[in-house]
Amino acid sequence: MRVLDKDGNQLGIMSCRDALARAEEYDLDLVLISPVANPPVCKIMDYGKYKYETMKKEKENKRNQKVVEIKEVWLSATIDVGDLNTKAKQACKFLESGNKVKVSIRLKGRQMARPEMAVKVMTDFFELVKEVAQMDKAPVTEGRNVTMLLLPVANKK
Repeated sequence: MRVLDKDGNQLGIMSCRDALARAEEYDLDLVLISPVANPPVCKIMDYGKYKYETMKKEKENKRNQKVVEIKEVWLSATIDVGDLNTKAKQACKFLESGNKVKVSIRLKGRQMARPEMAVKVMTDFFELVKEVAQMDKAPVTEGRNVTMLLLPVANKK
């Protein structure tokens, strides 16, 4: 097997016993790096320290990542201006905190005959939040529902 020392320098090709003896000289472990290579590659290292450092890096990466949630705002096809402004303020809060916002309208009864009213409400809603949002998915009618997906604007002023 091909053996690397603790600094990454090649010690050459040697038998398994010789490699283990060399690792014991340094009071370190012999770790199989690449078993499918011809010959297999092993490295002399402190395996406990290696596991600790990788676990520490994983924790740090987990701490630094942000989970983006999809918040949902429900509107009505017959919503009035005051209620629309209230819903827009709530959506702005969601967008400013970095979340995506799904805007939905469920059409009921006679509203099913005029889905363009719901699409107009959606475009009016987008006009209210366009400073902090960009449209990811335009208003789409899917059966009884009209949905639109908004993303937070990347470059905030």
